[in-house]
Amino acid sequence: MTALITRDELKAAIAAGNVTVVDALGGEYFAQQHLPGALALRPTEVDAKAPAVLPDRDTAIVTYCSNPACPNSGQVADRLTALGYPNVRKYREGIEDWVAAGLPTESV
Repeated sequence: MTALITRDELKAAIAAGNVTVVDALGGEYFAQQHLPGALALRPTEVDAKAPAVLPDRDTAIVTYCSNPACPNSGQVADRLTALGYPNVRKYREGIEDWVAAGLPTESV
């Protein structure tokens, strides 16, 4: 099971610039709003795209999707771990929690 990260821990990591944030929703959801600096990577794209978008396997990675009921972030995190990324955590509460806390998002 993937380790979790809290909103405050993630906010601090983003501010420090020492984490790669992965939006597991992708598509229109990503285009409408995503966490600052996030990359889009859906579960079905991990095998094909991870080596290109996440070339440093040792980087700190946090996956998220919409809320705790959404399985995408766990699926992406599990697959990244299986592909040899050792430092993957999941923001279980997702973008709904981030937005509810009044934190900034980006759009395409």
